[in-house]
Amino acid sequence: MSETTPLLSDPERAQNRRLSRLIQQDDDARSIVKSHVSVEEQAMAGSTIGERLAYNDYTTIDWLHDLVKDSHRLRNIHGNKSLRGQAIAIFDASSGWIAAALIGALTACVAYLVDIAAATVSDWKLGHCSTNPFATRESCCSSATSSSEPVTECAAFREWGDDYGMRFGVYVGLALVFGVISGGITMVTMSELPSAGVREAEGKDDGEEQEMVPAGKVMYMAAGSGIPEIKTILGGFVIPDFLSLKVLVVKAIGAVFAVSTGMCLGKEGPFVHISTCVGYLIASLFPKYRDNGRKMREMLSAACAAGLSVAFGAPIGGVLFSYEEISTYFPRKVLWRAFLCSAVAAMVLKELNPTGTGKLVLFETNYGTSYSAIHYLVFVVLGIAGGIFGGVFCKLNFLWSKTFRKYAIIKNYPVFEIFLIVLATALLQYPNPLIREPGDMIIKTLLVDCKTEDSVGSWVCQNEARTDGHWAYVGWLAYGTLAKLVLTIITFGIKVPSGVIIPALDAGALFGRLLGQYVSGISPGIFAMVGAAAFLAGVSRMTISLCVIMFELTGELEYVIPHMIAILVAKWVADALGKEGVYDLAQNVLGHPFLDLDHSLGNIQMQDVLVEELVPPEHTMEQITIHIPTSNKVRREVLEEKLVQLESRGLMDAGLVLVQNGQMLQGYLAEGELNFGLRELGKLYSKDAEVRLLGDAEEGDFDLSSFVDRTPMVVCAKAPMEYAVEMFGKLGLRHLMVTEEGTGRLVGVIIKKRLVAYLDGLKH
Repeated sequence: MSETTPLLSDPERAQNRRLSRLIQQDDDARSIVKSHVSVEEQAMAGSTIGERLAYNDYTTIDWLHDLVKDSHRLRNIHGNKSLRGQAIAIFDASSGWIAAALIGALTACVAYLVDIAAATVSDWKLGHCSTNPFATRESCCSSATSSSEPVTECAAFREWGDDYGMRFGVYVGLALVFGVISGGITMVTMSELPSAGVREAEGKDDGEEQEMVPAGKVMYMAAGSGIPEIKTILGGFVIPDFLSLKVLVVKAIGAVFAVSTGMCLGKEGPFVHISTCVGYLIASLFPKYRDNGRKMREMLSAACAAGLSVAFGAPIGGVLFSYEEISTYFPRKVLWRAFLCSAVAAMVLKELNPTGTGKLVLFETNYGTSYSAIHYLVFVVLGIAGGIFGGVFCKLNFLWSKTFRKYAIIKNYPVFEIFLIVLATALLQYPNPLIREPGDMIIKTLLVDCKTEDSVGSWVCQNEARTDGHWAYVGWLAYGTLAKLVLTIITFGIKVPSGVIIPALDAGALFGRLLGQYVSGISPGIFAMVGAAAFLAGVSRMTISLCVIMFELTGELEYVIPHMIAILVAKWVADALGKEGVYDLAQNVLGHPFLDLDHSLGNIQMQDVLVEELVPPEHTMEQITIHIPTSNKVRREVLEEKLVQLESRGLMDAGLVLVQNGQMLQGYLAEGELNFGLRELGKLYSKDAEVRLLGDAEEGDFDLSSFVDRTPMVVCAKAPMEYAVEMFGKLGLRHLMVTEEGTGRLVGVIIKKRLVAYLDGLKH
């Protein structure tokens, strides 16, 4: 007989053990959630929109959800009235300005290093400085003892050999080496995106409704200008690792060697990507940006301004470029921070002085002569030529990307394509003295005013001063214009860091200088300047920002009206040839999903369709719909099966729609949260457990109700399609529920990617 008497009976002890296990289970579940979900998200567990995980690869962010999340954060910070709490609130309010200033300063430092390195390495193709092999030709010659020597012929800079063949061979050889180096470095940023977009399923008979399936792709993160991808990111999509430190370093180094090849590309576009990388890395140090996709994009929009600011020494133009060309969401506070970011970048770059002039203006001109009313006709002609150039370039580059780059040897070996294009470029450009130099030097040469003392020794001015008709010089101008068009068409889109801004400016300056030979009484450099703006407007469709950039670039405020005329005409003509600019077409070629509200509405208004057009097929709706019983719980195996079906679609930002009582909408559970709940929280529960999706959780429940969005946005199936486009575009929705007219029953759910795929189909 036992000498002790138990205080509790066996059933009571079993009940206590069960309660302890349930309490431990709840604690473990809360711990797992806490490790994966931010504090602000946890505070929203009991709200109608629920908790969310961080956005995963190539999903769309939910702008409305992030707005509410930031409101929770602000209320939490400003609710603390203690001295420490007030200090934290002040720092939080000023953190955006601090981040903007840091981004501007660091972007300028990176740009300075790239500028100096690119100028030095590029000049190695032509020769070397005898006094300092790491000095550029311009700095080498400016430090020469004889200041009266022309920069192009100074003794301190020694060319490779005395004969033409030797110099030509070294030029081509080094260009090929630089191209291979740039391409090889870029290859290390190759990434396989799980799903870049969607396409229609193959194998369907005519008349059957097409199902949208994933269309994954390989992407080189450091290739190109990066502007199309940044537009996609600022439009609400998530591209993995695109703004990482590794990509920043590779982009900077790759841009140095890519520009040094002499190909028809520039480093100005990559500067926008570099500044956005800097913006992402700096903003990630601040929790309010790191944990909120909407807030992060505000800072990235400001960072874009710094990229153009350091590229052209155009701080105001940089802000306008970010607003006009790149950003989707640009409220007033973003404008102010972009202004600060751009100003700081310009200030720091001026002090670093990469050009050696001590000035921000890259191509300072002072023509001294003004234009008259008769010259307006010439500016219109330049605008027409720029529009035709831009329209032809966009169409042919799109065809080139869709045909030549689809060949297996080019698609699988992108460095081989780089080798071929560098070889073609060197062979075509070296014989022409006007386009042998790097792109920015070509512009500087063509904008020269031959009436000034600084033009002494200029090859351009020497030829224009000839009295024998200088037909050879005119021929070089025409040859240069055509060569730039052809070479830019085949170059844009290759797998090195590259932009299209400088080549377009070069071609326009060449054509403008050519046209200026036949206009008397005014400097041809004026037409070169206006022609450069017109050609870039035709290619990019920029307007206000480009006009501001041009007068900041040259310092010629007097010529704002000629620029405005040429830019407007160029845009009208280019739009008549094709509505999309180079960056819009690049997004199409690269397969990046992007909702362009202006173009999309224009296409939709010609269709006369209703929202019901986007309702998924019946079998798809069956896969993504969960019928919730009165217990508000669903068997785990059902959710596991639904998750597998969602993952097979590969869209990643899809989810399950919850209905009850005859298809009445109750909420939406995104795929990421469902995956987390079943794979992470599910480890604590048995395989046959029931999962709570609605209602108040009880102790020990396998509860996913806190992840359910119980107030998703809804639109009637009979609403015009314009409603859906406006809601996705202006509200930044991730998903939109479609209900039946009259009854309010759920009939479908639209995700942003499906809408983008539908709108893309209207373009073809």
